[in-house]
Amino acid sequence: MPLTITAIVCAYNEAAYLSACLHSLLAQTRPPDEILVIDNASVDATGQIASAIPGVTVIREPRKGLVVARETARRAAHGDILAYVDADCRAPLQWIERLERRFIAGDVVAVTGPYRFYDWDLSGRAIIRLYDWLVAPPTHVAVHGLLHIGAILYGGNFAVRRSALAQIGGFDSRIEFHGEDTNLGRRLTPVGRVVVRGDCWVWTSARRYRAMGKLTVFALYVRNFWSEILRHRPADRDHLDVRA
Repeated sequence: MPLTITAIVCAYNEAAYLSACLHSLLAQTRPPDEILVIDNASVDATGQIASAIPGVTVIREPRKGLVVARETARRAAHGDILAYVDADCRAPLQWIERLERRFIAGDVVAVTGPYRFYDWDLSGRAIIRLYDWLVAPPTHVAVHGLLHIGAILYGGNFAVRRSALAQIGGFDSRIEFHGEDTNLGRRLTPVGRVVVRGDCWVWTSARRYRAMGKLTVFALYVRNFWSEILRHRPADRDHLDVRA
């Protein structure tokens, strides 16, 4: 039986980025069977922009919070595979086709891929590519393949079986922001394989790195990854709203 795929964009005050993201999903070589936008307590034109695009279903979630919005999407979606992408991302034309191929080819519960940045300087892009080549793969092999205690999972670019999410009770809405992706990867690990695929990348914005600085963001992500893996809770509760 063929897989059905729901593409999901959770958006809080993303009027400046959302249209490009949604049109990149509509242009896919393998179109999603459903596109959901969770308008997460936005006070700008996010909801109106999404509603004006044919083929997009908008759900208003008044409770602010990324993980809350992702759980709302899970409960509303109909697809076998739920493909989550951030509102400031732009999916290359074969993104969904490549994700689907990984689910068909092997017994996996989730597929995730790295980022490429469309608005960052050369040094930032080079550092991230080195991370994708030299740091993420051995880390994933160690924590997921050998120790079975977690997984690398890119929070703005992942697809997961809806049945696997139901099996773990959905998203952990107690998490404010940081560590939510690692939390999901850790909780999915006992259920099945999480696969990191370099060809399943998406374009995204470097706005958080520009707002906070490269070293600060790198340290933040590393700290919360290992805190969630080892202590089963993020190290940081507060986060900077880079849309402000």
